[in-house]
Amino acid sequence: MGQQQLLLIVLTIILVGLAIVIGITVSNVYSKDSNRNSIISELTNFGSQARKYYLETTQLGGGNQSFTGWSIPSGLSTTGSGTYTTSVTNQMVIIVGTGTEVGNDGVNNVKLTNYVTFAKDSIVINN
Repeated sequence: MGQQQLLLIVLTIILVGLAIVIGITVSNVYSKDSNRNSIISELTNFGSQARKYYLETTQLGGGNQSFTGWSIPSGLSTTGSGTYTTSVTNQMVIIVGTGTEVGNDGVNNVKLTNYVTFAKDSIVINN
């Protein structure tokens, strides 16, 4: 083999290696973003359910202008996206979603908090 052929083989190996590294990096970033977006979607859904509970009368199974008594529906506190915990007061529900992917800090899992009041949702990304 000539020097030119060896050089082409070495360059090809380097390019394939770089392509693999870039592919793994892009895949990891996509996984984090996908997990974060799934949690945001589920938190928004839970917030809507909590507000519906707040508005319904007690005769219809609601809270009659109170969040007290609302909880995440059975079987949905753990999903493929993560786990969810709640803190409920009379006028506010705090829902914390902890994802399955490691967040941007490289140590802790993706974590988001949804502050639900009658007027609005406020989702805060903690990681």
